[in-house]
Amino acid sequence: MILLMKKISYLVLMLLLISVISFLAIHIAPNSFFSAGELNPNMTPEALAKLKAVYGLDKPLLYQYLDWMKNILTLNFGVSFVTGQDVSAEIAKRIPITLSINIVSLLLVFFISIYLGIKAALKNGQKSDYLIRQFSLFSFSMPSFYLALLLIMLFSVKLNILPFSGLHSMDAKSGIYYYLDMAWHLILPVGVMSFVGLGSMVIYIRSLTLEILKSDYYFFAKARGLSEKIILRKYIMPNLLPPVVTLLGLSLPGLIGGSVILESIFGIDGMGRFFYMSALSRDYPSIMGILMITAFLTLLGNMIADFILFRLNPYAKRG
Repeated sequence: MILLMKKISYLVLMLLLISVISFLAIHIAPNSFFSAGELNPNMTPEALAKLKAVYGLDKPLLYQYLDWMKNILTLNFGVSFVTGQDVSAEIAKRIPITLSINIVSLLLVFFISIYLGIKAALKNGQKSDYLIRQFSLFSFSMPSFYLALLLIMLFSVKLNILPFSGLHSMDAKSGIYYYLDMAWHLILPVGVMSFVGLGSMVIYIRSLTLEILKSDYYFFAKARGLSEKIILRKYIMPNLLPPVVTLLGLSLPGLIGGSVILESIFGIDGMGRFFYMSALSRDYPSIMGILMITAFLTLLGNMIADFILFRLNPYAKRG
């Protein structure tokens, strides 16, 4: 319970710091949605001042921040400058698809990298090890946007196998067919996000496994005549999983940040694309709402990773 309270206090403190830094950075940035000529070249200064008063932008920056924080406590992120819709409702509508893409990609990266990393280490110096390392380096150096365009050209344009835009077909049916159609549309974005995340993880797991294979307890297990499966399950995996879980927790910001690029390329109406469009139009309420939700999800994911780590390793530092 004490550990849980410490983690929650840390999460709240980090969210507070992130809110202050993000709020100042956005308002200090040059130009705004209400800059002269941006909104309407024919709008008079008096009309512009009245519009700013409606959104509370005529107040000093400190009072704007305090008002915004009061609304945040009730999950009220304000009204979008562009659409005039409630930002909380806009985020709630888009967050499930972004979370789905990131969670599926994270699970694929975890299981595939575990398999490839361990196999490369066990076959150290052999042909399979060489092929896996070359694959990892190729994955690590491949930009996600470039890979997405290549796959669209191959599977969508030339072969006409997979859809390249949106979440559903025009004739999508209801029921289970609706979700199968969505899964069909998500093959390319999930594949791209998983592929670019594999490289560094496979190399890391291979390196960790090689260190385990040099340990005394591994040689002791081999000397006892234990089978490869038992050694893997009882000696390699328990020592390998804690650092891997820690690294996955640290990789969450990169996965969520990658959604901005991929959702824009594949035309997926998720939080990433919403953030991109809001940034182009300088939509302060939408930008701040997405930043806070993303920060919360990232910190929550890291906290869950910490608890999984403590479960896997009871002797880990709990602080």
